Amino acid sequence: MTSFLIVGLGNPGTQYSLTRHNIGFMVVDAFTEKHRAKWTVREGKYATSSVRIMATELVIVKPLTYMNLSGEAVAPLAVSNGLQSSRVVAITDEYNFPVGRVHLRCGGSSGGHNGISSLIEKLGTSDFWRLRCGIDRAFGPGELVEYVLAPFSAEEQEFVKTMIDRGVQAIEEIARSGPEQAMQRINRA
Repeated sequence: MTSFLIVGLGNPGTQYSLTRHNIGFMVVDAFTEKHRAKWTVREGKYATSSVRIMATELVIVKPLTYMNLSGEAVAPLAVSNGLQSSRVVAITDEYNFPVGRVHLRCGGSSGGHNGISSLIEKLGTSDFWRLRCGIDRAFGPGELVEYVLAPFSAEEQEFVKTMIDRGVQAIEEIARSGPEQAMQRINRA
């Protein structure tokens, strides 16, 4: 029985693979690689993988519907796995945090993030977990879209690697002790 749906938010396609907006995909890819799990594409709307940590079964998801329609892939999966929204963890980019920072919280607004907005709309609630990964705010007025769809700079790569590693550790911590306890450890670091 599935304990958590771990959703990496991003856009499919190689042109997006290393962009700031795809940090969610980067984290779940690193997690599945570490745990030697395989991806399976389902119905063209998402790719899934399964990992068990202790007694916790995780279904890892990469929506393939593009960021703005992520909820269309995630909501049916939550229902089919019998999961309440409090068992959904979305891994997403956060421009209000510096590159490298990882922060876990439940609920709240979308903060203008279209992927989170889609999840709120399709799940019918904002009461799901968000593992927010910092991408910094180094853009001017009207430059947000261009910024999030650009790759991290060479100078940021070491911070990005550390952030991905911390994201993988956060998923493992959620599986071992639950998100409420994991939040205390993740947000202190």
